[in-house]
Amino acid sequence: MQGGAEPAAECAFANGTAVQLDSIPGFPVSALGEAARAAREQGRALVALMPLREGACDHLLLLLADSATGRLSASSFDLGGANEFPSVTQAWPAAHLFEREIFETSGVTPVGHPWLKPVRRHAELGDAGAPPHPFLRAQGEGVHEVAVGPIHAGVIEPGHFRFQCSGEEVLHLEIQLGYQYRGAEQRLVSGKPASRLVAAESIAGDTAVGHALAYCTALEALSGAKVPLRAQSIRGVALELERIANHAGDLGALCNDVGYVPGAALFGRMRGDFLNLLTEISGNRFGRGLLVPGGVRFEVTPELQARMLNALDEVEPRLHAAERLVFSTPSVVSRFEGAGAIERARAEELGFVGPTARACGVPRDARADHPVGAFQFAHVPVAVAEDGDVMARATVRWLEIVRSLRFLRDQLSRLPAGPLRKDPVALRASSMAVALIEGWRGAIAHVAFTDEAGQVARHRVIDPSFRNWLALALCVRGGQVSDFPLCNKSFNLSYAGHDL
Repeated sequence: MQGGAEPAAECAFANGTAVQLDSIPGFPVSALGEAARAAREQGRALVALMPLREGACDHLLLLLADSATGRLSASSFDLGGANEFPSVTQAWPAAHLFEREIFETSGVTPVGHPWLKPVRRHAELGDAGAPPHPFLRAQGEGVHEVAVGPIHAGVIEPGHFRFQCSGEEVLHLEIQLGYQYRGAEQRLVSGKPASRLVAAESIAGDTAVGHALAYCTALEALSGAKVPLRAQSIRGVALELERIANHAGDLGALCNDVGYVPGAALFGRMRGDFLNLLTEISGNRFGRGLLVPGGVRFEVTPELQARMLNALDEVEPRLHAAERLVFSTPSVVSRFEGAGAIERARAEELGFVGPTARACGVPRDARADHPVGAFQFAHVPVAVAEDGDVMARATVRWLEIVRSLRFLRDQLSRLPAGPLRKDPVALRASSMAVALIEGWRGAIAHVAFTDEAGQVARHRVIDPSFRNWLALALCVRGGQVSDFPLCNKSFNLSYAGHDL
């Protein structure tokens, strides 16, 4: 690349496929900024910006997704022996967390980054004598600070929220995470083969199917395995059951946060109905143990198909009745509307994903844009709202429930015949595979690399919560402190998924 021009070539490939590492084109790091600006102008999504190699940050890997073409692309940028590179965050704010992570894990500095605060590994979490985290502080008459967490009163994961307020108005919220850091990515490489899938299912406990599917898809891409159609369909059913269960639970929790007990009880009960259907398939309420590389472990017999379709016949009218009750109740609507709004432009520039982005009018959904498995053959319409507030996020969840129910009926009424699993084969050496799966919180990305011996040498995970926590911090600005629990629940982000 010369004179800051756009790359002349790139390595383009489909979701769920592998490429040889030596096929990824390389450019000087001085070209990274222009490549990022061009990608943003073209409407591409940033999948990841990270070191190309583990343990030696001498090249940066830029992974992009293009919803218009349904293709992914990869480019490499050579640091030329330097311990720094020009930050692209100012040009493309979606890169801010990736650059902070590079600095945190490798010490390579993105020069010009607006604030290189830690992502996960805060010094005081590992060293009692370390200086405290430099929280941003507001000054002025009547300005005060509210600190919440990391230990919370309820059954909740640890995270710290530092509010700067003027009276009841929130001026700024800073969120400190990292208390759940477990070294999950290392376990996907160094753990015993039988335990790696268990580790993938545990990245975010309420997204066991989504992360297991992304993990298996990445390994299958590296091996070239073709998953049987029946297994693909069962995987899709499990993924959508997970989506519906969590969306129903969130609608109930939103009702609870505004004191509307009927809605909380109705949706809360129906969350259990869908978790019970996951149990019918896998023996586990969260779908653990169902997926394996090459397919699935358990059969869906004709008898089970009939029972599941009958269960959907019973629960779907109750779902619609609960939705009509909740969304026609003035006290609920008045709290939902206008609370925690995010503009579409902000959602796009910061790379938010899932219902968080779609509630702002950003129509990105990996099931439609980069389909793999059953979604290559069954289209699920993308659910979009425009206002970006709590009501919009609740509306998107409801629309996704309805559309996922149609998908379930379609798949369960005509499961393809055939085997459940194809035994995995050896992985391709010196290769990379990317798997994008639309989990219920948004796009899950697993990026796996093999060494020259065909062994997994690195496995990078980007949970949707990694991208979306900033949305919570932004949406409460200018709002009331008392609206924070409602806004927080309208995203229902994963601490563990972020912390890894």
